[in-house]
Amino acid sequence: MEEQKRRFKAVIGDKTYTIVGPGSTAHFSAVVAMLNERLTQIKTLAPTISTEDAAVLLAFNALSDAVKIEATAQLAAQE
Repeated sequence: MEEQKRRFKAVIGDKTYTIVGPGSTAHFSAVVAMLNERLTQIKTLAPTISTEDAAVLLAFNALSDAVKIEATAQLAAQE
C-alpha cells in the first residue's frame, strides 16, 4: 500500500515552503534541520555567496554523497 502524502511547512533559510510527499513529520523536520545546517555551513565558509549558489552547492554535495553511497553498495554487492 502506498504511503499517504502529507503537507509540511518548512522554513529553509529565510523562506517558507510547503513540502508535499510521503514521510512523517519527524522525517521532514530532520531533513529541514540538516538542510539548514548545511546552508549555514556554506554561508559561513563563503559569506558573500548568494542563497541560490549556496543551494546549488548543497544540491551538488548531496548528490555527490548519494553517488558515493551507491558506488559503495554496488561494490559490496559484487563481493
